[in-house]
Amino acid sequence: MQLTGLHLLLTYKCNFECDHCFLWGSPWQSGTMTLAQIKDILRQAREHNSIKSIYFEGGEPFLYYPILLKGIQLAKELGFETGIVSNGYWATTQKDALEWLRPFVGILDSISVSSDLYHYDEELSRQAQNAQEAAQELGISLGFISIAQPEDGSAESGVGQLPEGMSGIKYQGRAAAKLAECAKGHPWQSFTKCPYEDLREPGRVHIDPFGHMHICQGISIGNLFETSINEICATYNPDAHPITGVLLKSGPAELAAQYQLSPQQNYADACHLCDWARRELRPQFNQILAPDQIYGEF
Repeated sequence: MQLTGLHLLLTYKCNFECDHCFLWGSPWQSGTMTLAQIKDILRQAREHNSIKSIYFEGGEPFLYYPILLKGIQLAKELGFETGIVSNGYWATTQKDALEWLRPFVGILDSISVSSDLYHYDEELSRQAQNAQEAAQELGISLGFISIAQPEDGSAESGVGQLPEGMSGIKYQGRAAAKLAECAKGHPWQSFTKCPYEDLREPGRVHIDPFGHMHICQGISIGNLFETSINEICATYNPDAHPITGVLLKSGPAELAAQYQLSPQQNYADACHLCDWARRELRPQFNQILAPDQIYGEF
């Protein structure tokens, strides 16, 4: 397996507690990277020659602004493309947003800002607009991440059913607990593949503050604080992995069937069934289905 990008979950903590969050982000979450850990990850990333980009996300990475800024600076100095994913809470005015973003000029390639009815009381928030105007003035590329409400068709698989520029909910994490009942259910046997992640050659993976390398959030294929990125990638066997191997065979439905679980009849989507099955399997695979934070156990 060769990687092209790392997405660093700088923190699981967030100033918001959105119903659609599959990481259970909240002000009460724990788990934040140290600068020393970031340096170690970047060193390993450089040794894995195919990695080209480093993104910082969360949680909300701007909650740890000095460490975020230094992390972006170090990544750029090593020649990586850099990016941030944020909810934009800091962009209270356009002038304030300029001050938050100005130190990133020349070292930040792009930033994605969440703006939808889960984060604010309007789909394109004033904060998002302020961030966009500031980024444009500073020459930083900015895009929006917008998640549709279930009643807007996000439970359905057809892209044409979603409002333009919006993505659908993945019913895992808090979204499974809070929103799945709002979506149309489908028989669990119908979810025979993972529709979102390439479990063989993912390209990019997420690294959390505990060192877990997530091929999908909540499915660890190794811990780079214990084993190097190069070694994890060299030894990863997707078909032999007790979770990815089953998912590759026949999706979340096979996860429930092979491990003789007892699912309910209907689920909102494949993520919803997979989330439920992985929770059932955590006592058996607690080192793989980790950490507690992603499963709302914090």
